[in-house]
Amino acid sequence: MLGRFHEISLQTADIRASVEFYERLGFTQASTNDTWTHPYGVLTDGRAFIGLHQRRFASPALTFVHAGVASFANDLEARGIVLETRHTSEETFNEVGFHDPDGQSVRVLEARTYSPATRGAEEVSLCGYFIEYSMPSMDFERAREFWEPMGFVATEEPDAPYAHMPLTSDHLDIAFHRPRTLDRPMLVFRDPNMRERLARIRAFGVKETGELPRGLPPAANALIEAPEGTALLLLEGES
Repeated sequence: MLGRFHEISLQTADIRASVEFYERLGFTQASTNDTWTHPYGVLTDGRAFIGLHQRRFASPALTFVHAGVASFANDLEARGIVLETRHTSEETFNEVGFHDPDGQSVRVLEARTYSPATRGAEEVSLCGYFIEYSMPSMDFERAREFWEPMGFVATEEPDAPYAHMPLTSDHLDIAFHRPRTLDRPMLVFRDPNMRERLARIRAFGVKETGELPRGLPPAANALIEAPEGTALLLLEGES
């Protein structure tokens, strides 16, 4: 329903620092167009697409592209979704924005704002294989009831490495974790050789947050933070 996944949009006060951070981890820059007048860049590992915006907005946001945004906005409102942003005129770049029940920001654009990068999904970064974008939720059932009509399908709720509810889709997998696990969203990566990856990441001087979910051994797992505040959870295990 939401259209095609476009990017995880992030607000940054220093786009250069954020770009350099992700490039150090092995992400590649995609070519952006002139849709936005503010400083803007996109970094990708082939699966995760991170849009860095040097401007103020409801961040982080899950951003999608959908044809006919004006008509789609009417469909969303008919479903009872309150639009907090609606730009749907012939004179503007059309976009709408709203929040899910747990406060996650969602944006839908009329067209892409960057060109596909020449990088395959198998070319993983130092972080390993991107698994999902995970969000805190007090009520998994309420989250599922909101997101499944949007085109996501809930799967089994595993307790390891922490209690969470995954939802899959064609282009982006999301999940929900308990706020006690982490009280903010996180990008989750996994690799069977994560210990070796972490040794290389730590050699770069990347700082760990000290908020690693309980029960995860720090020798094989880490929670690191990007300059703009994005949390990246790096897990040992098969993808």
